[in-house]
Amino acid sequence: MKVGRFKHGEETLFALIKGKEIIPIKEKRISELMESITPEGEPLSFRDVKFLSPTRPTKIVAVGLNYKAHAEEMGKPLPEEPLLFMKPSTAVISNKMKIVKPRMSQRVDYEGELAVVIGRKCKKVSPEEAPDYILGYSCFNDVTARDLQQKDVQYTRAKSFDTFAPYGPWINTDIDPIGLKITTRVNGEVKQEGNTEDMIFSPFELVSFISQIMTLLPGDVIATGTPPGVGPLYAGDRVEIEIEGIGTLINYVVDEE
Repeated sequence: MKVGRFKHGEETLFALIKGKEIIPIKEKRISELMESITPEGEPLSFRDVKFLSPTRPTKIVAVGLNYKAHAEEMGKPLPEEPLLFMKPSTAVISNKMKIVKPRMSQRVDYEGELAVVIGRKCKKVSPEEAPDYILGYSCFNDVTARDLQQKDVQYTRAKSFDTFAPYGPWINTDIDPIGLKITTRVNGEVKQEGNTEDMIFSPFELVSFISQIMTLLPGDVIATGTPPGVGPLYAGDRVEIEIEGIGTLINYVVDEE
């Protein structure tokens, strides 16, 4: 099922997505969603609500070069272990919000990715145990200041600007993450086409590996890497990340004022 987080008037709520309607649910916390999802209240239209990011992560753990074809595209060998970096929670924006191109960068790229959303506190779990700690999956855009990434020794500056972590529009709690088609479009033109079958490390292996290093908390996000075809964004662009069985994350690009 698909679960999102929305603003309705002064209230923040989780809701089920049913076609063109959303149905508020009783549960208020991420950990509660792992146990039950109980419809409560009258259906609402998308016109009645504002999209929020599906969760409020304390951290985003991102994975570099996790698609074979992308590693080839970048001219780099396949990694022996997951290559990790972090994006701050302050970079998160939701569906339909604006990606702001900073004046500091001359080249800002899209990177469409599958997001793993953690549902309960997770530390030192095995790949076999990992599904028990995953709430579900969403769409993610690992927006990157490519010129700064190439300039710096590490990725922090290039990955961390405000608005550089679009995430949404909602979570699918009941989907197999292997074999999902990922498509990135800019102004309606397909720029990336990939499939999660091409991942070097599966979502379950990533959850296990990361949990050996740091404790993952409910609502945290793992961005699992991007397929080939990354490229630049410009002010006025509309960028869409569509993942089979989940939905489409839509954002608009503007220059920093």
